[in-house]
Amino acid sequence: MYRTHTCGELRLENIGTPVTLAGWVQTVRKFGSITFVDLRDRYGITQLLFGEALNPQLDDQPLGREFVIQVEGTVTERSNKNKNIPTGDVEITVSKFTILNKAQTPPFTIQDDTDGGDELRMKYRYLDLRRNIVRQNLELRYRVNRAARNFLDSKGFMDIETPFLIKSTPEGARDFVVPSRMNPNEFYALPQSPQTFKQLLMVSGYDRYYQIVKCFRDEDLRADRQPEFTQIDCEMSFVEQEDILNNFEEMLKYIFKEIKGIEFKDAFPRMTYDHAMEFYGNDKPDIRFEMKLVNMNDTVKGNGFKVFDEAELVVAICAKGCAEYTRKQLDELTEWVKRPQIGMTGLIYARYGADGSIKSSVDKFFDESKLKGWAEKTGAQPGDLILVLAGKEERTRKAMSELRLEMGERLGLRNKDVYAPLWVVDFPLFEYDEEDKRWVAKHHPFTSPKPEQISWMDDLSKYGNIKANAYDIVLNGTEVGGGSIRIFQRDLQEKMFAALGMDEEEFNHKFGFLLGAFEYGAPPHGGMAWGFDRLCALLGGSESIRDFIAFPKNNSGRDVMLDAPSAIDQKQLDELQIALK
Repeated sequence: MYRTHTCGELRLENIGTPVTLAGWVQTVRKFGSITFVDLRDRYGITQLLFGEALNPQLDDQPLGREFVIQVEGTVTERSNKNKNIPTGDVEITVSKFTILNKAQTPPFTIQDDTDGGDELRMKYRYLDLRRNIVRQNLELRYRVNRAARNFLDSKGFMDIETPFLIKSTPEGARDFVVPSRMNPNEFYALPQSPQTFKQLLMVSGYDRYYQIVKCFRDEDLRADRQPEFTQIDCEMSFVEQEDILNNFEEMLKYIFKEIKGIEFKDAFPRMTYDHAMEFYGNDKPDIRFEMKLVNMNDTVKGNGFKVFDEAELVVAICAKGCAEYTRKQLDELTEWVKRPQIGMTGLIYARYGADGSIKSSVDKFFDESKLKGWAEKTGAQPGDLILVLAGKEERTRKAMSELRLEMGERLGLRNKDVYAPLWVVDFPLFEYDEEDKRWVAKHHPFTSPKPEQISWMDDLSKYGNIKANAYDIVLNGTEVGGGSIRIFQRDLQEKMFAALGMDEEEFNHKFGFLLGAFEYGAPPHGGMAWGFDRLCALLGGSESIRDFIAFPKNNSGRDVMLDAPSAIDQKQLDELQIALK
C-alpha cells in the first residue's frame, strides 16, 4: 500500500511505530549530513528526517518542492517541537524513500501567505487548492452542506433532482442558452432556479422537498456573484409564512451550532422592508451596529441653502465619537461619496465638539442653534460627527446606505466574528420599471400577495401598495436566502401574469404547464432558497464566494484554468445550424 497513515494523524503515542507515508514535499532543509523534509497531504504536515545513510540516494535523486514521494520509517520524538501543527511533537526517521512523481517549480508558493496573485492562482487552481487555507474553506463548505442535509432529513425533507436543460422564460436575469442539435433553431436554457419544478413537486404531493443545486445566471459579476452558483433550494406544502420562517430559522441556528459552535438563544429579529429602506437605506441591513439614517427634510429645508431646498431627500447619519475627524479625513470622505459608484456631488458635515459647540461646513446658512436642531434630530451627543447627503431620493438613500457601511467599517463596527441574522418581511409585490413603463415583480411572478390584499390585484392604482407574502434572511448585511408563499390558484396566477404585461397567449406559451398543474389540486405551498456560496463565505469570514468554490470563474466570468468560454469548431456549428456573424 502507498501509505499506512496520513500526514496529519501521528502523535506521541505512535512513537516506535513503523509507518509508510505518501504526499507532497512542502519544504526541504539540509543541515550538513541530515535533511529535513515537510511532507504534506490533505490531512496535515509531518516532518521527515533523512539521516546520513540516505545522503548518497538524495544526491542521486534530489527532492524538490511539490515532488510526490513515498517514505518508510519509524515514528520518533522531535527534539525541536513545533506547537503550531498537530503533528509537531513527532517526526519520521526515514529508512527508505521513493519518488513517485517529480514536479516543476510551482509558479507561486504553496503556502497560506502565497506570493501568487488572484489571476495566477486561478490559472493554476489545482495548485492553489493544495494550500491549507483553501482546503479549510472547502472543508467548511462540505460541513455546511452536510449540516443542512442532516437537518432537512431530520425534518422529513426529500432530496429530489430537477432538470438542468429547461425552457427559457426571460424574466429577471439573463438565461444561459444551450442549442439543441436534434431540434434545429431551438434552445434549452440552464435554470436560474428550480422554481417551477419545486412547485410542481408540491402539486405532486412531495410536501417537503430540498435540493443543493447548481443554478445559472448570465449577469454582471462581483465578489458575491458567479455565473454558476449553488442554492439550498427548499419547498413545503400546507404552510403559511410563519411556518417557513420558524423552520428555516431553526435550520440556520443548527448550522451555526454545528459549524461555529455558536448558539442563538433568541428568535431572530424581524424588520419590514419599509422600515429597512427608511432607516438603513437598503433591504439587507447590517444590524451589527446602529447609525440609522435620519430624514432631515423638515429640519433643514427653507434656510436659503439651495442644495437642501432643491433636494428630494436630505438624509443624515451620526458617527459616534468622530467629531475630532481632521479636515483631511473629511475631505477623503467627501471624495469617497463623489466616486462614480456612489454618485453624489458632495458631503456636508457638522462636528459636535466635546465642549458642546457645533460647527458645520455650511455655517453660512445654519447658526449654532439650528445645528443643535440637527443634533437633536440625529441623536448626536458631544464628540459626535453628523454626515449629511442631499439629492434625488433613491440615489441619495442608496449613497447614504453605502456611507453608513463604510463608516461602520472604518470604526471597526463590522466585526466578521459577530453574527447578526435578521428576517426582512413585507416586500412590495411590484416595482415600477421607468424604462419599460410597466410593473415588474419585485421577487418573482409566482409570489403571492398578502392574503388580505389579493383583491387589490383587480385595481391598477393599488399595485404600488400591494405587499408580497415574501421574506429574506439577512446575515451581516448580506442576503443569504429568500423566498415566499406561492400562488397556487390558476386565476390568481393569470392575474399576476397579466399585471406584468403578459397576454394570455404569452403566459400560456411560457407557463402553460404550471397553470395546467394548478387545475389538478395544487396545495398551498411556499419555500425559500439559500445562497449556499454566500453562506459559506460569511461563516468563513470572507466577502468573496470564490474562496469557497473549488473551481470558480474570474470577474469576467471566465475559467482561466480551462480558458473557457472558448470558440467551437465549424463542424459543431454546422451540426447545430448556427452561423456566426
